[in-house]
Amino acid sequence: MRRYETIFIVDNDLSEEERSPIFEKLKDLIQQHNGLQVMVDEWGTKRLAYEIKKKARGYYVCLDYCGSGTLVDEIERFFRIDDRVLKYMTVVLDKDVDIENVKEEIAKAEEAKAAQAKTEEAKAEEAKAAQIDTPDVEPTDEPDAESKTSEEQKDETTENETTLPENKVEEA
Repeated sequence: MRRYETIFIVDNDLSEEERSPIFEKLKDLIQQHNGLQVMVDEWGTKRLAYEIKKKARGYYVCLDYCGSGTLVDEIERFFRIDDRVLKYMTVVLDKDVDIENVKEEIAKAEEAKAAQAKTEEAKAEEAKAAQIDTPDVEPTDEPDAESKTSEEQKDETTENETTLPENKVEEA
């Protein structure tokens, strides 16, 4: 069994609900041909190097899987038939792969993802607790310049203004 990576570009105008049947179909194809889906990495919307089917942007997806040549043929046939897929490219990552090692790799990746999610959750809880524990700022007796009333501000401006002597021009 070989390990493949297929990168494909889906029409950017599709919503999440319209893209999900494509992923489901790929998952079904992999299962029907006794393959193993390792990872689906959605890269998101990116600008295309050149227009494809009059589209300047596309939704990029990287599919990593194990299977036979017939599986690759079937996936590429599906991409050619489906108008929602703009481009695709398949690359062989490994010619002889051990399925058990790949399954262990998937399990380790999921554990790492779960551990990362837990640490992020703990950090968020610590930040939330830190916000609650901070004491409130005590108000001062003197008002700030921003909090002064408009009458107080007018009084201050009149005190700061100085009158300049008028220059008289002598006529000759």
